[in-house]
Amino acid sequence: MKANIIVFSTPTCSWCKKLKSYLKSNGFVYKDVDVSKDEKAMNDMVRKTGQQGVPQMWINNLPVVGFDKNKIDKNLNIKKQTLT
Repeated sequence: MKANIIVFSTPTCSWCKKLKSYLKSNGFVYKDVDVSKDEKAMNDMVRKTGQQGVPQMWINNLPVVGFDKNKIDKNLNIKKQTLT
């Protein structure tokens, strides 16, 4: 099943850029919502998580606050690379 991913970010957020780069490097397509320009999206994000900080992402409607790599990997079934 293809994951439905929405990233809530701002243009100046370095962690937002890292999150989007991580998703791209793992082949995921996502919808990027700039909450600095979309007040309704900001309100929805805060209502769902109780948090105003970015980045936030919803994976199949499950919120992940911050660049929580372990939670992202688990919810997107990203396997950790092992060195052999």
